[in-house]
Amino acid sequence: MPSRYGWMADPDAEAFRALIEIRRNMTFDERFRQFLEMAEVLLRGYEDRVRRDHPQASEREVFLRAAALRLGNETVRRVYGWSPEEGGNP
Repeated sequence: MPSRYGWMADPDAEAFRALIEIRRNMTFDERFRQFLEMAEVLLRGYEDRVRRDHPQASEREVFLRAAALRLGNETVRRVYGWSPEEGGNP
């Protein structure tokens, strides 16, 4: 059964319906907490990518490079005065 939720495809359509029902019954606070948890996973993913690509990077550089991935080099340059394009110590 094709749907816009193809990435969550399950051979049992009932399982997907149950998941949607659980989500509908969540309070705003529960949904917001879940959103924050997913955002945290995404941010850690950016940092993991930077650590993999730049194993010698300091924690500050990891933070700045991850911010550049999310926000763009120009924003990080304006806000933090550092750009991965220019390198140097952050």
